[in-house]
Amino acid sequence: MDLSRILVTGGAGFIGSNFIHHLLAHYPKCRVVNLDKLTYAGNPENLAEVAADPRYEFIHGDICDPNTVERAVQGVDAVVNFAAETHVDRSLLGASAFIQTDVVGTHVLLEAVKRHGVPRLVQIGTDEVYGSTESGSFTEEAPLRPSSPYSASKAAADLLVLSYFVSFGLPVLVTRSSNNYGPRQYPEKLIPLFITNALADQPLPLYGDGLNVRDWIHVDDHARAVLCVLERGAAGAVYNVGAGNPLANVEITRLILRELKKPDTLITYVKDRPGHDRRYEIDSSKLRRELGWAPEVEFARGIVETVRWYVARRDWWEPIKSGAFRRYYEQQYGRR
Repeated sequence: MDLSRILVTGGAGFIGSNFIHHLLAHYPKCRVVNLDKLTYAGNPENLAEVAADPRYEFIHGDICDPNTVERAVQGVDAVVNFAAETHVDRSLLGASAFIQTDVVGTHVLLEAVKRHGVPRLVQIGTDEVYGSTESGSFTEEAPLRPSSPYSASKAAADLLVLSYFVSFGLPVLVTRSSNNYGPRQYPEKLIPLFITNALADQPLPLYGDGLNVRDWIHVDDHARAVLCVLERGAAGAVYNVGAGNPLANVEITRLILRELKKPDTLITYVKDRPGHDRRYEIDSSKLRRELGWAPEVEFARGIVETVRWYVARRDWWEPIKSGAFRRYYEQQYGRR
């Protein structure tokens, strides 16, 4: 399919910005439009290296705003929707922003895609919609059993997207990835939080007994998977995206501490959060079998490279953790 002009929503966030870097690096004829609201986790610095590239265009706006979305979808060959509120802990404190962005925003985007006849839309989802499993792995046919307002909002968005395929024949696809890691991840998530805390000799707050298990995929492997789905996936299909690296949170924590040569005494066990899923694991054989995708970044190498990125890029994360980035953002783009 023609990928000469792609709209990426939420492209200033962690996964979206890495996807844009991948697109511009490997598709020299592709033009990218990035629509991002620049909430607390949307960082213009994530795309500073490509900001002056004539193939890149930034639109500051909200996918919940029909007028902004209408302008953004003009003349695009595909839409990839990364825009979402994604942090479980924040959803437990207040779910309304998650419902608004993840569900209402997705609906606004679908309506615009339908009006303009955009040839392709890929909805970026999460394995958390399946809920927890004691053993085995979830296929795409598994029932959805979300446990938090965040995962419930993402499940609702997935179902809404798929309903537009059934009802209107809209050429949509859904991906559901496992936990991502890599450079440019906002330091509220486990890996960057623990790396940056350890560098500052601060406690690493580990929920419960630390034995909750997640499957980890490098963000670059996720970007390549999304491109496979965008180019060759079957309309109306769902594809799981996982790398087969299930690890307990305490194992991840100790790997980080060993790489930084910091003591395990920095680990601080804290009260578990409500509804904390015990174990995630997804089966990605459909994506591998049908589209020929396979992860390329071995976890042992990827986690070391990620730790070293945060060690080298204090200029990126220290302003975020200090609050300086928030002040800079408000000066540049106004308070939201």
